[in-house]
Amino acid sequence: MLVAFSVTPLGGESEAVGAAVAEAVRVVRESGLPNETNAMHTLVEGEWDEVMAVVKRATDVLLAKYPRVSLVLKADVRPGHTEQLTAKVERVENHLRGE
Repeated sequence: MLVAFSVTPLGGESEAVGAAVAEAVRVVRESGLPNETNAMHTLVEGEWDEVMAVVKRATDVLLAKYPRVSLVLKADVRPGHTEQLTAKVERVENHLRGE
């Protein structure tokens, strides 16, 4: 499965959330699962239980320091398919090149 998610701390002292988001992204990167971070979300690929465990850990890291966390999650659940983090983009690029 592919999951695109974002976590945002709420109720903290500052409106700048970059450092907090970096802590959540660190959890994802240390998981060893294929992942990518962009301006809006972090994408993670793997089996249901392992991906959801990573999302939970990333959320818990923020809950340890903030009274409230907003979690936005979108999932593409497609059993039997792997490497979709890059394959989906490659298919679009192929269409753009007229292939």
